[in-house]
Amino acid sequence: MPLSLIYARSDNYCIGCDGALPWELPDEFEHFTATTMGAAVIMGRKTYEDHCCELPGRLNVVITRKKDFPLAPNVARANSLQDAIGLAERKHHKSFVIGGAKLLREALPLADTVYESVIHAEILGDTYVDAFDFRNWSTELIEKHPADNRHLSAFSVFRHRRPMQ
Repeated sequence: MPLSLIYARSDNYCIGCDGALPWELPDEFEHFTATTMGAAVIMGRKTYEDHCCELPGRLNVVITRKKDFPLAPNVARANSLQDAIGLAERKHHKSFVIGGAKLLREALPLADTVYESVIHAEILGDTYVDAFDFRNWSTELIEKHPADNRHLSAFSVFRHRRPMQ
């Protein structure tokens, strides 16, 4: 089963501040929802703590070694990225790793596709993602969204695909 990453970052690679996204971009969130609907979304415990509920219409898998960490009903627990991928495969779901930064870094070597939204602003936060090297991947711009009355910043959405081996 294919494994994809999906995340949004600022020009300076910020992905979070105080346990939340440091922007409100409804159309970017709509892209995230539409892209991951019906798939498995794999996340670390801190990413799950950002919302503490099931993302509807998807198999939600939280990676945590804390056996007593409370999860919402219908949210699955996994001990590792490999366990989470295996759970999604057993349920025949395409999988998306949605964060955090450490999990994105761990999952990148296994991914065949990366959906990267780039918010065109320098944003200060406390969580940053690596500047992944996509030079040997095929990259396609799939959306370019201007700033408007609902979006304080412009953003672009890229799909990076790993070349076939």
